[in-house]
Amino acid sequence: MKELTPLENLCFRCGAILMLIGAAAFIVRPAISLFVYGIGTLMFTLMQVRAEYLGRDITLLRLRRQQLLACCCFVLTLVMMSMQLHEWGPCRRREWVIALTVGCVLELYTSFRIPQELKK
Repeated sequence: MKELTPLENLCFRCGAILMLIGAAAFIVRPAISLFVYGIGTLMFTLMQVRAEYLGRDITLLRLRRQQLLACCCFVLTLVMMSMQLHEWGPCRRREWVIALTVGCVLELYTSFRIPQELKK
């Protein structure tokens, strides 16, 4: 795996924290939390894409694809939150919770499995 620089690592962590705050605050202040979640998702996803895998191991390539799928789920969550807030499109309730849950489960799984595979 390509290592992130300290600044990129800080951006990655701040993005994750902003995503958490934005998702949790959506109940109280939807307009502001949508903005916070969007910035966090942008930071997190860009840093996740920058930490590419350059090897040929099939297991790590699969895990890397799962990480990228989790990022797509986080962006989909942003779109679905916007649909609920502005009442447009097919997602006018809390369907974004499903996309966020799928993204979190995939991200959690890969965050434990990738270091195990790199040690082998």
